[in-house]
Amino acid sequence: MAKRPGLYANIHAKRRRIKAGSGEKMRKPGSKGAPTAKNFKQAAKTARKK
Repeated sequence: MAKRPGLYANIHAKRRRIKAGSGEKMRKPGSKGAPTAKNFKQAAKTARKK
């Protein structure tokens, strides 16, 4: 079973789409649906080492 992309992969993918002219915007910190500090701490725990 393939793993789903993580938080940082999703952020980088959205930044690429925005740069390409998708018209999307990043959510502001604290807004509904935006990643919280807890989400970033959890992502750091599961991050792959380079």
